[in-house]
Formats: sequence, C-alpha cells, structure tokens
Amino acid sequence: MATTMNAAVSLTSSNSSSFPATSCAIAPERIRFSKGAFYYKSNNVVTSKRVFSIRAQITTETDTPPTPAKKVEKVSKKNEEGVIVNRYRPKEPYTGKCLLNTKITADDAPGETWHMVLSHEGEIPYREGQSVGVIADGIDKNGKPHKVRLYSIASSALGDLGNSETVSLCVKRLVYTNDQGETVKGVCSNFLCDLAPGSDVKLTGPVGKEMLMPKDPNATVIMLATGTGIAPFRSFLWKMFFEKHDDYKFNGLAWLFLGVPTTSSLLYQEAHSHKLFFCNSILFFCYENQEFDKMKAKAPENFRVDYAISREQANDKGEKMYIQTRMAQYAAELWELLKKDNTFVYMCGLKGMEKGIDDIMVSLAANDGIDWFDYKKQLKKAEQWNVEVY
Repeated sequence: MATTMNAAVSLTSSNSSSFPATSCAIAPERIRFSKGAFYYKSNNVVTSKRVFSIRAQITTETDTPPTPAKKVEKVSKKNEEGVIVNRYRPKEPYTGKCLLNTKITADDAPGETWHMVLSHEGEIPYREGQSVGVIADGIDKNGKPHKVRLYSIASSALGDLGNSETVSLCVKRLVYTNDQGETVKGVCSNFLCDLAPGSDVKLTGPVGKEMLMPKDPNATVIMLATGTGIAPFRSFLWKMFFEKHDDYKFNGLAWLFLGVPTTSSLLYQEAHSHKLFFCNSILFFCYENQEFDKMKAKAPENFRVDYAISREQANDKGEKMYIQTRMAQYAAELWELLKKDNTFVYMCGLKGMEKGIDDIMVSLAANDGIDWFDYKKQLKKAEQWNVEVY
C-alpha cells in the first residue's frame, strides 16, 4: 500500500499579509496508523517570528478492490415462497377433465355465469390468487389452434373437493351482437360453459403473483370485485373460513365488496340445488349455495360483505349503486384502514372501477395533507394495492 501526505501551510499571524501558502510532501514513516485510522502530529512551525499551522490530508492507495455491497433481497408480504408458475405452457398443455359444470346465475339474469370444477390430478399446484390458461378445442379462422385464455382461479389451493387435485373457474358466457347485426359468441367462454362432465380440457399455468394472498393471518384484506372478478376472492375466502390449516388461521378482517347488475346475477349467494356427480365411478358432492352468508355466520367478527346492485339500488342522491358508490358510504372508515401497514387491497373485474375508487380517496387523503396518487404508488410498492382488471 502506498501512502502520501500533502500538507498545506497557512499563516495564522495577522502581522503577515504576503507569505504564500506552501505545500510539501511528508514521508509515510512520519504517519502513525491505528485500527484503520491515521494520525500525524506536528508542532506549530515558527519562522521569522511568524507562526504557521499545518493542515494535512492523507491519501492512501491500495491494490485491493473495495468489497461490493451486498444486495438486500426483498421479502414479500405475500404468500409467494415456493410458488410455481408456467409448469404447463401453450405448446405442451396439461389435459384435464371436467368433473362438474353448473350455472350459478338465475334464469332471468342478464347473462349466464357458470362454475366448473376441472381435474388436474395434482399436476397444476396453484396458489390462491393465481390464474390458469384454457385452450378451447378446434381451430381458428386461420386453421391454427385457438390461443390460450387466462381465467382467475375460483377455488382454494385445496380445490372444491379438498384433495388438491381440482381447479375451479367462474366464467361468464360471452354473447353479443356486432355492428352487422350478427350474433357473436366468445370462443373460450362458450367452450367452457358448454363443457359436459367427463370432457377433456387443455390447461396451462399456473400463472401470476400479483393477486397472491398476504402472509399475515391478522391482515385486513379488502376485496373489490365486479361480476366474475369474484373468482380470486372466493379462493381467499374458502381458505380463510372453510378450511383448516396447521400453518394458517385467519384472525384479521376480510371485507368483500361485490358489484353486479341485478340480484339474479349475485354469484355464490343465491340458493342453488346441491349437485351430485360421478367421476371414475366415485360419487362427489358439491355445494354452491349462499356461501358468503355461511362465512359471515361462522366468523361475524372477521368477515364483512357489501353488495352493489347497480340496476336495483341507488344512494341518497339517486345515483346507481356501483361498487365505488357503495364504498363511498364507508369512505372514512376505508381511508383509516388504508393508513395501516397490514391492510391489503385487491381489485378484480372491470377496469373502470379503479377510477371511481380514486375519486373517493382523493379528497379524503387531501384532508390529511396527502396526495392520493403518490400514496397509492407507495401502497403498490409495499404490495398493499393489487389490481387485476380487464
């Protein structure tokens, strides 16, 4: 290691006005090092009855490169440790079977929504909040296989049958009239809604980490859903309230806001017949009636649910009851919850609802001197604001 020392000499006597500052080199043997620090001691220099002080600066050179700073790994607040993604891809999908397919909206509802249970025999080990891809049978207009379509998973990791071998989806049948007056059917949604038990279905995935559940069992989990956007939250809620786990017991608050056009469109809430079905000579039983009421009865202190039925309900101003309209009735309470570092917001469904929620929060945050959009960025960075809209 080479060491040099530069000393600047300056005049301290007011009687001198022209003596220039001087630099000199001091030999390294005059410098004493101790535990990484260094010291140089010098008496004042007296020259021609003038007193000078010496200020010294030491520079060291070494051939040893500095030790690079260690990268601090971010610890996720979500249940993502060991999560699997893309085990099956579109070119090599997994072929599962449909075990159950049942309509979960009333006959007079504006559109059909179906709940289906698909077997994967443990080959697609997903987590709550992930999605799977589906490739419809047949070919497109160009003679190629249909492209994969992603669907949020509507069952817990254990599946509706509790054996970790099934995945459930919540799918709305897409049918609309185009500008030419022709009826157009969505390829994949109609394929799924028409699946008969025993039929094959090509699956990919699982995919996604954005909507994974928080690890903290004491968290406040606010879930905002429109229509089939309820799917990931059904998976959350089943794990929270219908299942027993050795390493997880939910003790926080789960608050669901569900927006639909009519009462007949409410999902997993209207009474439906119990279903009995056979698969591989085994009789299975599945229920989908008034699930959220059962959860609330089981854990009234831990589960809240509020509905926004836009074509049937209105607020005090006569405005239609969209999900953001319902949330506005609890705006102050929601804002207080959003100030806590263990509150997590999940949003799934129609893209437009996020703007409506922003409109609610802007003024509330401003009352506390906070810019809502900056604060929302902080929530996103902390994994507390999670959005999956379409």
